[in-house]
Amino acid sequence: MKNRLNALRKERGYTQLKVAIDMNLSQNSISRYETGSHEASYELLIRFADYYDVSIDYILGRTDNPELNR
Repeated sequence: MKNRLNALRKERGYTQLKVAIDMNLSQNSISRYETGSHEASYELLIRFADYYDVSIDYILGRTDNPELNR
């Protein structure tokens, strides 16, 4: 998960501060999720997936396809 969150943020040109503000989290929290020192709850995984418009499976590294199956 940590590599995907970091990569998704950087691909979009976002800073940790922007993501933190947009998601109503602290910058330290974003950093901790990106480094893997904290695990995201199911609810937060959904929020990350919605924010980046990718599947939860993509964030978790279960697939390399970021597309949502809608």
